[in-house]
Amino acid sequence: MTRALDDATLAACRAALRTGSRSFHAASLVLPARVRASASGLYAFCRAADDAVDQGADASAAVAALRERLSAIYGAPGVAPLALPDRAFAAVVQRHGIPRALPEALIEGFEWDAQGRRYESFEALCDYAVRVAGTVGAMMALLMGVRDRATLARACELGVAMQLSNIARDVGEDAALGRLYLPQAWLREAGIDPDHWLREPQAGPALAAVVERLLQAADALYARAGAGVAQLPLDCRPGINAARLLYAAIGHRVRALDQAALAQRAVVPRWRQGWLLGRACWELLPSSVGIDAPPLAAVRALVDAVPLPPQRAPGGAEGLLLLFERLERRDRAPARAPTRSLVRP
Repeated sequence: MTRALDDATLAACRAALRTGSRSFHAASLVLPARVRASASGLYAFCRAADDAVDQGADASAAVAALRERLSAIYGAPGVAPLALPDRAFAAVVQRHGIPRALPEALIEGFEWDAQGRRYESFEALCDYAVRVAGTVGAMMALLMGVRDRATLARACELGVAMQLSNIARDVGEDAALGRLYLPQAWLREAGIDPDHWLREPQAGPALAAVVERLLQAADALYARAGAGVAQLPLDCRPGINAARLLYAAIGHRVRALDQAALAQRAVVPRWRQGWLLGRACWELLPSSVGIDAPPLAAVRALVDAVPLPPQRAPGGAEGLLLLFERLERRDRAPARAPTRSLVRP
């Protein structure tokens, strides 16, 4: 029997979304009701998992506990999910058929945070962003009933773009916590020693150039994600379009602040958010150019983890025509020796 989100659990999930992410909450307001509840449950679990690792005294123990909780969510014998976000996510998993590989990759990304990993190249940074954000993009697509490979790839890349925007916005805050996510190779190319900069974080034209390079990479992914939006169910497009435009606007705000962004958190004004929500609702047919572009290397494994839907056998006139076509091909084909199959005795 499929679990359902009860009213109290749903209300708590929506409260977590409302207080945890202004941009994600704003985008969720224009999602259809059939998706909004599940999206709230998904966000509540992701937020709780992130907080458990980020705010706990023992990050390694928190990651191990998260993996045990995930086993309960996916039906480990004799174990039931206890925490409210876990119960909510269990209902979402069961209803939408989310493969376990996706939240497992998400938790692995949180583990990388706990380890204090840095990323030498942009490709390595994308490996991280795919785990902590591309997974969420893929799961959101599944909530909408999307399993097409090309559209899933664009959904993952939208998550990556959103994470790159967050990294660009939070350079100063992360440095204060001893964290550095900017590609170290890019910093060196700009004449910045990563270790020295992290000890004494300072704004300047060189750092601004690295952040701008990251924002340009994000903008390219936002543009390509528009092709994925065009493939979504029509009633889901405004919400995902809103997420795309709102998070891109965070990057634009960082760009406007320039070197001041290191000391001042970039925030999209409410009036701008409202304008972008309106734009997301009328811009429902973004260009489909790029829908079949090869995905980022880090995205491929994530997309492959989602099983294809079972193919429905054609019926009626279509099935009859296919039967006649097969019979005709068999009649025309020359006789052949039996196939030497591995399953044949």
